[in-house]
Amino acid sequence: MTYAVVDSPLGPLTLVGTEAGELTGLYMDRQRYRPEQAGFGDRDDSAFPSVAVQLDEYFHHGRTNFEVRLQLGGTPFQREVWSALQDIPFGTTATYGGLAEVLGLKPGSARAVGLANGKNPVSIIVPCHRLVGSTGNLTGYGGGIERKRALLDHERGEKLLIG
Repeated sequence: MTYAVVDSPLGPLTLVGTEAGELTGLYMDRQRYRPEQAGFGDRDDSAFPSVAVQLDEYFHHGRTNFEVRLQLGGTPFQREVWSALQDIPFGTTATYGGLAEVLGLKPGSARAVGLANGKNPVSIIVPCHRLVGSTGNLTGYGGGIERKRALLDHERGEKLLIG
């Protein structure tokens, strides 16, 4: 394992992955469920150059999707939710219940989808910020509601502002 820290309009982002270049984590500072840094391996800020470039393009130059090799842990259910998140188009949102329905889950499974969503280890690239409450309200985000709002506003064409 190795990690790199890159600057972003959201603050520093920590990219974690394998020596083969597969991304296993993308974490914001003060992010809920962020693993202990001791498990990230050695720091090498030259690691994951393609990911760093794509993030810069996303934040500053109109990139709307990512082409990143991922190696996601988690349970089979979590990986199913994380995969479905990647199908939510840039600039749009879906509800937790709507995603549960897409996955063929029983009514009332929105909470389970929300819990899996909250454990997403690769924020931004696996766009967990695109899930909203049933009324469209912004609910939980590991990086904080302010960052979630900023990402959604950014994807709707507004200037990315935090604070």
